[in-house]
Amino acid sequence: MRHLVLAALAVRIGIALATSTFFQPDEYYQSLEVAHHLVFGYGQLTWEWLAPKPIRSIVYPALNVPIYWLLKVLGLDQTPALIWGPKVLHGALAACTDIWLARLTRNVAGERYVDAAMIFSFTSIFHGLSLSRSISNSAETALTTVALSYFPWDTNVRRWRGDLWKALFFAALACAIRPTNAVIWVYMFAYLLWVSRKRGNDMAYAIVSAVCIGTSATMLLVVVILDSAYYGGLTVTPINFLLTNASAVSLFYGRSPWHYYLSQAVPILATTALPWVLHGAYIALSPLTTGPLRALLGLTTWTISVYSLAGHKEWRFLHPLLPLMHILASKSYVDSASRDKRMPGRRHLALLSIPAIIYVTVFHGRAQISVMHYLRSLPPETSLSVGFLMPCHSTPWQAYLHRRDLMDDGMLWALGCEPPLQGQDVTTYQDQTDVFYRSPIEYLTTRFPERVDPAFPPSPFPRSAPGLQTDASYPWKHEWPQNLVFFGALLEQPGIKDVLLRKGYGEVWSAEYGWEGDDRRKGGVRVWRHT
Repeated sequence: MRHLVLAALAVRIGIALATSTFFQPDEYYQSLEVAHHLVFGYGQLTWEWLAPKPIRSIVYPALNVPIYWLLKVLGLDQTPALIWGPKVLHGALAACTDIWLARLTRNVAGERYVDAAMIFSFTSIFHGLSLSRSISNSAETALTTVALSYFPWDTNVRRWRGDLWKALFFAALACAIRPTNAVIWVYMFAYLLWVSRKRGNDMAYAIVSAVCIGTSATMLLVVVILDSAYYGGLTVTPINFLLTNASAVSLFYGRSPWHYYLSQAVPILATTALPWVLHGAYIALSPLTTGPLRALLGLTTWTISVYSLAGHKEWRFLHPLLPLMHILASKSYVDSASRDKRMPGRRHLALLSIPAIIYVTVFHGRAQISVMHYLRSLPPETSLSVGFLMPCHSTPWQAYLHRRDLMDDGMLWALGCEPPLQGQDVTTYQDQTDVFYRSPIEYLTTRFPERVDPAFPPSPFPRSAPGLQTDASYPWKHEWPQNLVFFGALLEQPGIKDVLLRKGYGEVWSAEYGWEGDDRRKGGVRVWRHT
């Protein structure tokens, strides 16, 4: 066990520190940026935090607060520790997934399947991409794995009631971070009641009910207290979150077909393990399979089915199910080896997955991170103001930049993408990013002044304030900044390069790494400065 803990910590913290690529905006804007704003007093808060009924809980970003506070007190916030500190924290949290996966596999499938489950976990491309990042789904994955490892899959074990308390505690934490995690626990406690149904008395039902109600209510109360203190008034973010995601606002971020999770998410999450996952699921359907393994397959099926009812879907929403898929894969892996008297090639898994993990953590989207390091290194006289003409939230923000002299929104700005919070038709609504890319040349010629002011004053209205009630549909107004940051593809738009050159801008920095599928993000990242 000690060796597993050390290996898991080394792998996950190592991946976290090595990660220098961009994956999801939430890694920054729903985590690090919020904590940075709380400790240092500046940074960008998105609409989820500023809406009249905010939908995000401070619980998850608060994990980073002690690190930022300590760096501030010690005067180390201008060092690389500002970025490394949270990486170590989230790498350690990610390691909990591997450590407790061993216990979960032992309880559900048996000791002989633990090593195989660990192979699949350590060689998982999606784990390599996402698990060590500061994304709430990654923390949800770790907490769900820990909770399920303590869950009483076998109620004949004497200590099951004590373990249930532990399972409920970590399950409640997972739900506090991601309220939709409750879908998993609806199934699990229905399963527990079912397997306890033949007991001569109702003790099991009473214990389960009392513990469930007590733990859930306590955790909800803690969340409400913390959020109300953060927002300055009574705030119940879990309810706001569920109501908002049940509305048309969630569809603003995309609508996917009902089969999205089956046809895209599961194959992408499982990647090299997919054949074993599918075969393991088939084995779990056998009448000879143990009850816990069938229940694990049922939990996976139930969660995917419920999540498929929502219009907006993303791969990462299923991340908490990936450790369960690895257990199914280990069942197929080990049983096949026993039957064929030979183990399927472990080296093949490593050969297939390790290069992919290196690519997604070191190269793909690297320029979007590198540009923030470059801007942070600039002296004040060459970085009086910076504007980002990119799809919204394409880079980190002050959690990486950490420039108090650029704390004014008018001096450091980016295109926004606020959803239709005022009841607009989601099918026709266009945010600031949409309006800009509809005609970049029109945007630059109508929303920027004719001449560049060499004093580089702040832009009066560079982006919409979240939840702002305004009669103007598109009220944005800019001043030309000293530095413009954009993807190289923008220069291919008619007239853009000529306009920038006429205004006196020239390229001072560029970087490009790897393939990019979004046409707007092709061509690497460029920084042009007014000279």
